[in-house]
Amino acid sequence: MRVLLTGAAGFIGSRVHAALAGAGHEVVAVDAMLRTAHGSDPRLPDGCHRVDIRDADALAPVLAGVELVCHQAAVVGAGVDSADAPTYGSHNDFGTAVLLAQMFAAGIRRLVLASSMVVYGQGRYACPVHGSVEPLPRSRSDLDAGVFEHRCPTCGAQVAWQRVDEDAPLRPRSLYAASKVAQEHYALAWSESAGGSVVALRYHNAYGPGMPRDTPYSGVAAIFRSALEKGQPPKVFEDGGQMRDFVHVDDVAAANVAAAEADRCGFTAANVCSGKPISILQVATVLCRARGDGMTPVITGGYRSGDVRHIVADPARAADVLGFRAAVDPRAGLCDFAFAPLRG
Repeated sequence: MRVLLTGAAGFIGSRVHAALAGAGHEVVAVDAMLRTAHGSDPRLPDGCHRVDIRDADALAPVLAGVELVCHQAAVVGAGVDSADAPTYGSHNDFGTAVLLAQMFAAGIRRLVLASSMVVYGQGRYACPVHGSVEPLPRSRSDLDAGVFEHRCPTCGAQVAWQRVDEDAPLRPRSLYAASKVAQEHYALAWSESAGGSVVALRYHNAYGPGMPRDTPYSGVAAIFRSALEKGQPPKVFEDGGQMRDFVHVDDVAAANVAAAEADRCGFTAANVCSGKPISILQVATVLCRARGDGMTPVITGGYRSGDVRHIVADPARAADVLGFRAAVDPRAGLCDFAFAPLRG
């Protein structure tokens, strides 16, 4: 199958490229080579075309003969402040809209979309008395007092996290999250109006070789790694008990191949996760122990306004409808990541 892969030079895109090619697909690779993702002197990989997907005229030639688009291109990270909003809106929202329009014009009706866990907002929780609840945002007084768990909006009791499935409400809490929700909504509307097939892969905390270093847009695993390389202990916010699902980039790539080869109609969202939750403190501890530098994480007790306490995924749908199950256990994968090369 001939596949157009956007964002092909990025951390995830480069692994998706290798996985698709390894599965026997012909890959047409494109990337805008933005400095935020590729550094101050971005170099286009061999075989990759420099294309900004917002440019309809540049897209048309690379879509020729394509049967499926695997759309990884996006500006990532939560955003530093509100000044980042036009960047997210331009690249993620408008870029996706242009891509979908050009796909329609070219007669292409299959899309695999890179989405994210951030669409779920603060996750899913249960009160011991009232069951499943949508907790209120954490109060500053609780956070200042070191009370980091959410409370039940009815009785005020602390609530426990639950796995989030794909039917959970979409409640974006950052600029990036808002742009990923917008991408999904554009793709859903396109699938219904064009009779197309969309698989939206909601990536959880991806990590692995080639991950960007400690920029404001990097993942926490890379930030911890960079600190250790500098001889500094990783600094953990709150009490370190924040639960996440860390999924290796090679598993993310495998999920894309599964989605590309799946026979789906309409719009399907699927979590891409390991299914094995791990706390942020455990992530930092695994990296420290693997490096063997005698470092231990520093729990700061500090917090960042708007941070999500827990977000843990349900892997069932990806297994059921795509046949995808992650192969890399986070604890083993993070041990390997302790010495893996980083980007930029």
